[in-house]
Amino acid sequence: MATANKTCSLGRRIYRIAASVSGAIAPLIIVWGCTANYFNAGAIAWKTYTNSRYGFEFPYPSNWTSLAAPENDDGIAFIPLQNNTVEIRGWASQQLPNSIITEQESVKKINPNFKTAQGVSGVLVVEVERGVGSMTLTLTQSQVKYYWQGRSKSQDFPDYYRLFYYIAQQYRIPKP
Repeated sequence: MATANKTCSLGRRIYRIAASVSGAIAPLIIVWGCTANYFNAGAIAWKTYTNSRYGFEFPYPSNWTSLAAPENDDGIAFIPLQNNTVEIRGWASQQLPNSIITEQESVKKINPNFKTAQGVSGVLVVEVERGVGSMTLTLTQSQVKYYWQGRSKSQDFPDYYRLFYYIAQQYRIPKP
C-alpha cells in the first residue's frame, strides 16, 4: 500500500508539471491510474437531479448545493459547499432538423467512445488545460442533445476525476 501511495504521489507531481506544460494525454493516464483505487461511490450519500423539461437525470453528492437554474429549465449546476471552483452541470437542448445541419457541422461529429450504465452510447471528452480540467459527456437522441459536465481547477482534477466519471456513467435520458 505504501508503494502505491508513493507512486500516486509521484504521479500527481508529474501530472501537475505535465498539465501546466502540455495538454491532456499523459496527465490523464496518470490521473486514471492513481485515482481509480480511491473512489468509493457507496461511501457518498447521493441525491438525484431530474430535469422537468427534458427528463434527463444524474446523481450528485447530497452535500452539494445547486446554483440558480435558468428560467427555461434546460439544466442545473451543483457545487460542493467547501469548494466553489468545482462544478457538475447537466443540460439539454433541441437540435435543428437533420436537413438543416450543415456539412461542416456533420464533419465535427465524433464517433461514440462511451456508454452509460443505461446503455446509451455517447461522446466523453476529457480536457486538462492550464487552468481548468473538464469532463464532458454528450448524448444525442432524436432531436435532443443531452450534456453533462464536471469541471475543476486543473491541479484539483485528479481528485475529482473518478467522481466525475461515475456521475457520467449514471447519467440517464428518457427512453425513446
